[in-house]
Amino acid sequence: MPADAQSITLASTKETPGLSPALTLLFSVTCALAVANVYFAQPLLDSMAQSLGVASSMIGIVVTATQVGYALGLLFIVPLGDLVNRKRLILTQLLLSAVALAAVGAAQQWLALLGAMIAVGVLAVVVQILVAYAAVLATPSQRGQAVGTVTSGIVLGILLARFTSGLIADFAGWRAVYFVSSGLMLTIAAVLCKLVPVTATPAQRESYLALIGSLFKLFISEPTLRAKGLLALLIFAAFSVLWTAMVLPLSAPPLSLSHTAIGLFGLAGVAGALAARRSGRWADRGLGQRVTGISLGLLTLSWLPISFAETSLFALVCGVILLDFAVQAVHVTNQSIIFAARPDAQSRMVGAYMCFYSVGSALGAAAATQVYALWGWSAVSLLGALISASALVVWLLNARSMPQQGRSS
Repeated sequence: MPADAQSITLASTKETPGLSPALTLLFSVTCALAVANVYFAQPLLDSMAQSLGVASSMIGIVVTATQVGYALGLLFIVPLGDLVNRKRLILTQLLLSAVALAAVGAAQQWLALLGAMIAVGVLAVVVQILVAYAAVLATPSQRGQAVGTVTSGIVLGILLARFTSGLIADFAGWRAVYFVSSGLMLTIAAVLCKLVPVTATPAQRESYLALIGSLFKLFISEPTLRAKGLLALLIFAAFSVLWTAMVLPLSAPPLSLSHTAIGLFGLAGVAGALAARRSGRWADRGLGQRVTGISLGLLTLSWLPISFAETSLFALVCGVILLDFAVQAVHVTNQSIIFAARPDAQSRMVGAYMCFYSVGSALGAAAATQVYALWGWSAVSLLGALISASALVVWLLNARSMPQQGRSS
């Protein structure tokens, strides 16, 4: 490790006694609230289209705009965590998020809505800066557990966003969803300003442009990032295949479930996400590689009960729990390992890693809808199983080529 990196690590160890359970919970709640902003729109598209007079075939661009904004934030905002004071950066993003969310709620023009949604996506990457900040504040022995807990907050936010936004919209309209979230961003910013400790500004001497350039260099220079990034691409492709296509057979005859009933399946995913918190503790004990292998096996097997979604809701629930547990266990372990690989570049590492996540999610969503339209739910389940099995094969190949990592990670 370079001397500068060692000094940064030692300095942060001396300045912080570790991440307290209360602060870890606060980070987790903040992540849940922030990431939910990206997913609120999905059950509200019809209401948005009617309100703004937009064709139903065009309204889906709202979701695309938010995801484009999120991808831009990963590339151009998250690396700032290695250049400026992280606490100030987090508070600035939360305050600007409140403004962007209020702009969405107040939008009367189609282009104004799209512009505000892009801004919401860009600023939602505060969750990745919070994950990196949690890793910095935590001691090495608690880093995996801290990352696992904070990441669980992200998962809960994603899974509950659709149900929550639909519930609020039923009572007060779609605009109220964004006004409420804007108020929550202001509230959580005030709490973080009061409770989060101030740490030293990262000792980076390079300019912002050089910092962004170094992010792309990480893809070339860090084999750990490439290996874990490829796993992230595959597991989140599988995750996206399920959650994008699942609504189609559930809403079609003979099941014909309501949107509210379908949203309740997110609660099954929550159970899996909460269970995945344990994986961070296992990573702290040096069991990261073993946890990854077992989880990828469970991910592949989860598609067997999922394939019975059209005939057994109980089987589907079991499959959803298994899949969400496996995906989050691998995701938490991946992050713990990449943070340990480059303590001097944690924000850039997580930004680069999450680019794989974005690509996997987009590819999985696009493939799932096409496969379902052509061949039905059984083909979707087979697609998910093949993607999951591919991730298991990638892990096996990496484990054989890097036996030392298997014993130490």
